[in-house]
Parts: sequence; C-alpha cells; structure tokens
Amino acid sequence: MGEPITFDGRVAIVTGAGGGLGKEYALELGRRGAMVVVNDLGGAVDGSGSSQAAADVVVGQIREAGGDAVANYDSVATRDGGAAIIQTAVDSFGGVDIVINNAGILRDKSFGNMTLDEVDAVLDVHLRGAFHVSHPAFQLMKERGYGRFVHTTSASGLFGNFGQVNYGAAKAGLVGLSNVLAIEGAKYNIKSNAVAPTARTRMTEDVLGPFVEMFDPVQVMPMVVYLCSEENELTHEIFTVGGGRYGRVFIGTNTGWFAGQGVVPSIEEVREHLPEIRDITEHVVPGDINEELMILARLAGG
Repeated sequence: MGEPITFDGRVAIVTGAGGGLGKEYALELGRRGAMVVVNDLGGAVDGSGSSQAAADVVVGQIREAGGDAVANYDSVATRDGGAAIIQTAVDSFGGVDIVINNAGILRDKSFGNMTLDEVDAVLDVHLRGAFHVSHPAFQLMKERGYGRFVHTTSASGLFGNFGQVNYGAAKAGLVGLSNVLAIEGAKYNIKSNAVAPTARTRMTEDVLGPFVEMFDPVQVMPMVVYLCSEENELTHEIFTVGGGRYGRVFIGTNTGWFAGQGVVPSIEEVREHLPEIRDITEHVVPGDINEELMILARLAGG
C-alpha cells in the first residue's frame, strides 16, 4: 500500500460541499490534514433559496474529527461570489492549493420545452461558476508554484442524456476548462483533471431511479481526493467513477482519410470514404491541439 497520503499544510476549497459528493470530499480532506473551505449556498436542487446550515454541519464534523475547516456561503454563479470563496481561503488559511469544482444545480427539461433562463441558470453555476472560482485560484497557485484542480464533469456531457442539454453542455465545457488549465499550469506544477461521477445524491435520485442504491457517493471520493494529492502527477485526464468502478474517459482521433494536400474532395467522395473517416480501430489521444495537427503533417509528408 505504501505510505499514507496526507494533506498536512494544504488548503482545499470544495464547492457545493454541504452534502452529497462534496461533503465526502471535504470530510476526507479534513481527515487527512487539509485545511478545508466548505462552500455551500445551501439552496435547493434547482438552485433556489439559501441556508448556512449545510456548510456549518460539515465544518462541525471536520472539526469534531480533529480537522480544520471554515464555512463559506457564497454562490459560485457570480464573479463576486467566486472571488469571495477564494478570499475566505486566503483570510482563514493563507492561500489555496486545491480546488474541487463540485457545485451544481439541475433544471432538467427536453430541449424543445427548455427556456433560455433555465440554460443560463445551469451554465452560471456549473460552467461559469468553475471559472469564477478557478480564475483567482489559478493566479495564487502560479505564485506558489503548486496547485491541484478537479472539475466535476458528467456522462451527460461526455455521452449525452435526454432532458439534460443545459447540464450536458455545461459539463462538457468543464472538460475544455480542465484541459487548458492542465496545459497552462504545467510549468507551475498545477495539475488539472476532470471526474465524471455517478453517485446517489439529491441531484441524481430521480435520474438513477431504481439503480440509485448501487451508487454510494463515498465510492467516488478516493479517486477525487487522490487527484488532489501532492503525489498525483496525472493531469489533462478525465476519469469516470461510480458504483465501485474507476475508469478513464478519453477524447481521441483516428488517422481518418487523407484526400490529399490542397485537394477539395466532392461530397460524393466524402460519402464514399465515410467508413475510413469513421474507423477508430487505430486511434491516438492527443495531448494538445499540436499533437492532433501532427497527424495531418505526417500524412501530408508521406
């Protein structure tokens, strides 16, 4: 098993940590020595309302177990809220080492029946919320030469799920955020990864239906907390976790069909070569946009 992983001296921010997955992350980080900012607006699943009780309970549990934690009740959905969350970490513990972007809401509805207000509400919390928290945190991490980000994506964004177009779009966007942070943070020892969890929470009870009891949120925690550790060297990756299964999701590309340098094929030729265009028997997982361009460079160079 090796030496136990600890977080002594590290400052962690967990958004949406008043219950469900975020609570499990915060409790374990606190158990292992991290100073934890437990952020939770305390609202309903749809984002309405607010309460300080949820965050306060988790802070109390961390402290009762001998850990150190403070509560924060700001909403990630605004720039000021994100800045205030980071400021809480700085004022209470002197900085930020770890950010878990976990806060979320649901406004599920089929696309034809969804209002743009329901789109904005979900994007504001999931996608813009992660930007609001990560942007000021990234500046501090660069100065310290250390940082760990874990962003909560979803199978709904990676693979699609009926009735969740707003949620799916936001969650897919978080993969883009994570990938670029991983590239830009590399020289500062900042690692950034995304995790797609499946777990029994307030948000998923209706989605998972009869299978809900198979997905204990505590089973997601080990993967997420490991990615937050100093020991973790993985970055720019996506993991799927749930029900005891831990796996990797990847965005890859194949060699495809090369029509020729400077050649504009007819649409009929594209139709003819669709099997070759779609064949993923052999594929690569590019580390950045340049690695994908190298595929074309190799083809064009013969």
